[in-house]
Amino acid sequence: MALESLDLDRTLQLKDKVLNSNDNDFIMENIIELFSEQEFIPDVGQYYTFIYSPKTLNIVYDQYPLVAVTSIYSWGFRGINYHWRQSRQYAWNEVVGRLHLVHPKEIGYLRELSYEKIVNK
Repeated sequence: MALESLDLDRTLQLKDKVLNSNDNDFIMENIIELFSEQEFIPDVGQYYTFIYSPKTLNIVYDQYPLVAVTSIYSWGFRGINYHWRQSRQYAWNEVVGRLHLVHPKEIGYLRELSYEKIVNK
Protein backbone atom coordinates (compact mmCIF):
# COMPACT_ATOMS: atom_id res chain seq x y z
CA MET A 1 0.00 0.00 0.00
CA ALA A 2 1.40 3.42 -0.95
CA LEU A 3 2.17 5.91 1.81
CA GLU A 4 -0.47 8.33 0.45
CA SER A 5 -3.11 5.59 0.68
CA LEU A 6 -2.02 4.79 4.23
CA ASP A 7 -2.36 8.46 5.21
CA LEU A 8 -5.81 8.73 3.66
CA ASP A 9 -6.95 5.43 5.14
CA ARG A 10 -5.88 6.31 8.67
CA THR A 11 -7.50 9.73 8.67
CA LEU A 12 -10.71 8.41 7.09
CA GLN A 13 -10.87 5.57 9.61
CA LEU A 14 -10.30 8.02 12.46
CA LYS A 15 -13.02 10.35 11.15
CA ASP A 16 -15.46 7.43 11.05
CA LYS A 17 -14.59 6.27 14.58
CA VAL A 18 -14.67 9.63 16.36
CA LEU A 19 -17.46 11.34 14.41
CA ASN A 20 -19.36 13.72 16.72
CA SER A 21 -17.28 12.75 19.76
CA ASN A 22 -16.11 15.41 22.20
CA ASP A 23 -14.41 12.87 24.48
CA ASN A 24 -10.68 13.54 24.14
CA ASP A 25 -9.79 10.25 25.90
CA PHE A 26 -11.88 8.31 23.36
CA ILE A 27 -10.34 10.24 20.47
CA MET A 28 -6.79 9.63 21.73
CA GLU A 29 -7.48 5.91 22.20
CA ASN A 30 -8.52 5.71 18.56
CA ILE A 31 -5.53 7.73 17.38
CA ILE A 32 -3.18 5.36 19.23
CA GLU A 33 -4.94 2.35 17.70
CA LEU A 34 -4.82 3.66 14.12
CA PHE A 35 -1.50 5.50 14.20
CA SER A 36 0.42 2.39 15.14
CA GLU A 37 3.80 3.44 13.71
CA GLN A 38 5.72 4.08 16.93
CA GLU A 39 9.16 5.35 17.85
CA PHE A 40 11.02 5.80 21.12
CA ILE A 41 13.19 8.62 19.77
CA PRO A 42 11.67 11.14 17.35
CA ASP A 43 13.28 12.63 14.26
CA VAL A 44 13.64 16.39 13.93
CA GLY A 45 11.10 17.70 11.44
CA GLN A 46 8.64 14.85 11.98
CA TYR A 47 5.18 15.00 13.60
CA TYR A 48 4.14 12.91 16.58
CA THR A 49 1.36 12.53 19.10
CA PHE A 50 1.75 10.73 22.41
CA ILE A 51 0.70 10.55 26.04
CA TYR A 52 2.67 12.80 28.37
CA SER A 53 2.82 12.73 32.16
CA PRO A 54 5.35 15.16 33.67
CA LYS A 55 6.82 14.51 37.10
CA THR A 56 6.88 18.21 38.04
CA LEU A 57 4.09 19.26 40.39
CA ASN A 58 1.93 22.38 40.08
CA ILE A 59 2.13 22.75 36.31
CA VAL A 60 -0.42 22.89 33.53
CA TYR A 61 0.34 20.56 30.61
CA ASP A 62 -1.17 18.88 27.56
CA GLN A 63 -1.49 15.16 28.28
CA TYR A 64 -2.07 14.39 24.56
CA PRO A 65 0.33 16.67 22.67
CA LEU A 66 0.58 16.87 18.90
CA VAL A 67 4.05 18.16 18.06
CA ALA A 68 6.47 18.98 15.28
CA VAL A 69 9.85 18.02 16.72
CA THR A 70 12.42 20.82 16.47
CA SER A 71 15.38 19.50 18.48
CA ILE A 72 16.66 16.44 20.34
CA TYR A 73 18.68 16.49 23.58
CA SER A 74 20.07 13.93 26.02
CA TRP A 75 17.21 14.74 28.45
CA GLY A 76 14.40 14.69 25.84
CA PHE A 77 13.19 16.82 22.97
CA ARG A 78 11.57 20.12 22.09
CA GLY A 79 8.74 20.66 19.66
CA ILE A 80 5.95 22.96 18.59
CA ASN A 81 2.80 21.81 20.36
CA TYR A 82 -0.02 22.46 17.88
CA HIS A 83 -2.66 22.47 20.60
CA TRP A 84 -0.92 25.34 22.41
CA ARG A 85 0.77 26.88 19.36
CA GLN A 86 4.07 27.24 21.17
CA SER A 87 7.34 25.43 21.75
CA ARG A 88 7.35 22.94 24.63
CA GLN A 89 9.91 20.58 26.17
CA TYR A 90 9.31 16.85 26.71
CA ALA A 91 11.54 14.66 28.92
CA TRP A 92 12.15 11.07 27.81
CA ASN A 93 11.04 9.57 31.14
CA GLU A 94 7.77 11.54 31.07
CA VAL A 95 6.55 10.17 27.73
CA VAL A 96 4.13 7.33 28.45
CA GLY A 97 4.75 4.50 26.01
CA ARG A 98 6.00 5.52 22.59
CA LEU A 99 5.61 8.40 20.16
CA HIS A 100 3.02 7.81 17.42
CA LEU A 101 4.23 9.00 14.02
CA VAL A 102 1.91 11.30 12.07
CA HIS A 103 2.62 11.67 8.35
CA PRO A 104 2.69 15.13 6.76
CA LYS A 105 -0.57 14.52 4.84
CA GLU A 106 -2.31 13.60 8.11
CA ILE A 107 -1.21 16.55 10.22
CA GLY A 108 -3.90 18.89 8.88
CA TYR A 109 -6.73 16.67 10.06
CA LEU A 110 -5.18 16.00 13.47
CA ARG A 111 -4.65 19.74 13.95
CA GLU A 112 -8.39 20.28 13.31
CA LEU A 113 -9.36 17.48 15.69
CA SER A 114 -9.80 18.77 19.23
CA TYR A 115 -8.26 16.06 21.40
CA GLU A 116 -5.87 18.01 23.61
CA LYS A 117 -6.19 17.24 27.30
CA ILE A 118 -5.06 20.16 29.40
CA VAL A 119 -4.28 19.02 32.95
CA ASN A 120 -3.33 20.99 36.03
CA LYS A 121 -1.12 18.72 38.10
